[in-house]
Amino acid sequence: MKYGSLIIEKKEYVYLKRILNISGYAEDFETQKSLQRLSTELKSAQIMNEDEMPEDVIRFNSKVMVYSENGWEKVIQLVAPADKDAKQNKISILTPMGAALYGYSEGDKIEWDFPSGKQIIKIVTVTQDATQKKIEVPI
Repeated sequence: MKYGSLIIEKKEYVYLKRILNISGYAEDFETQKSLQRLSTELKSAQIMNEDEMPEDVIRFNSKVMVYSENGWEKVIQLVAPADKDAKQNKISILTPMGAALYGYSEGDKIEWDFPSGKQIIKIVTVTQDATQKKIEVPI
């Protein structure tokens, strides 16, 4: 892990904690396990202000190219649950892939349990969407 722990922007952290708290139900066991692991990893995450965030860290609306040791490669965008759209490769943070990638950075390798079994995926590139809508957390 490039930075030693997950790196998360402060407002996104608050938002993510909220949606994880209300998403106690998941369709399947593997998704539930992924969300539990993400919750555990959040406990040791580095929480940063917007202006301190490294550009190569996966966050909401980041576009990511991932490569699996199983041989597939995908470009996806990690989004809030309401913005998911499979046809546009926008995946929710509340999916096993979304939970696996969030807070990691370009060059990291992650071993994760997916519904299809344990896989090792490598984060090839991370780009931040210039039109990225920021997560606003109501107080």
